[in-house]
Amino acid sequence: MRAIRIREPGDPDVLEVVERPAPTPGPGEVRIHVAAMGVNRADALQRRGVYPAPPGVAPDVPGLEVAGTIDAVGPNAEGRVGDRVMSLVAGGGYAEQVVVHGREAIPVPAGWSMPEAAAALESYLTAFDALFARGEARPGERVLVHAVGSGVGIAVVQLARAAGLTTYGTSRTPAKLDRAVALGLHHAVAVGAALPEVDVIVDLVGGPGVDASLRALAPRGRLVVVGLLAGLSATIPLGLLLSRRLRVEGTVLRSRPIEEKIALAQAFRARGLPLLGDARPVVDTVLPATQAAEAHRRMEADASFGRIVLEWG
Repeated sequence: MRAIRIREPGDPDVLEVVERPAPTPGPGEVRIHVAAMGVNRADALQRRGVYPAPPGVAPDVPGLEVAGTIDAVGPNAEGRVGDRVMSLVAGGGYAEQVVVHGREAIPVPAGWSMPEAAAALESYLTAFDALFARGEARPGERVLVHAVGSGVGIAVVQLARAAGLTTYGTSRTPAKLDRAVALGLHHAVAVGAALPEVDVIVDLVGGPGVDASLRALAPRGRLVVVGLLAGLSATIPLGLLLSRRLRVEGTVLRSRPIEEKIALAQAFRARGLPLLGDARPVVDTVLPATQAAEAHRRMEADASFGRIVLEWG
């Protein structure tokens, strides 16, 4: 099978297509013949050598989410050959075939394309977990998402609006705010403007802005930190944290135990997908897998609204 490997840590041009042996599914596992792969910032960090793959995962093949068709089934696994599925993987997703636990693979909703399915789970599972499991968002509350034009940001808006929350979103780019409003965002907030008082913040940026986010939280508000694009450090006003009884929580998907990933995937399948209704992932660009370097350049230039996807031809 073909795979895209990181030749050495570096810029996008270190990504290259190579031949690798096809994996064989073990007990409880299925093999997916991959049609499309989502492109994530974690892939770029791995490419640069600062976000290594977990133990047991190919260290030189990035990729955290795939969509395709099951082409082999291991003993006692859920799933059938020919099923159209989408799944997270701990790494190695930039390949023509991947093996996942059968309960991690979620059926592709009717009407979704493979690129849409490949763009779904990293964004939707992150948003679903941050909003409802970590942030405990409830109908009638107000939620703010930083970097609303990202895949996760859009997913937060879609899920929050469907759940009866009032949505606010920030972006440095006015055009991205306009597009987010067209998708259902209630209130657009330019970066640098005063933040409204809200009950839950999903922060995909981190860095020094965490201080302002905490000051925008209503009493007993919750800040869920998902990304660190603006930096690894922040100042926290501890007096405010105490007086308003605020909560700060971080979350990540990749390093979770397989049991937690399965539980989250099944919870999203049962509750998240029905909540979405007719909403679907927003795909900015679909490129051939052989243009993985260009996909990374586009992502790192912050030029996309929604997701960038690679597909095998």
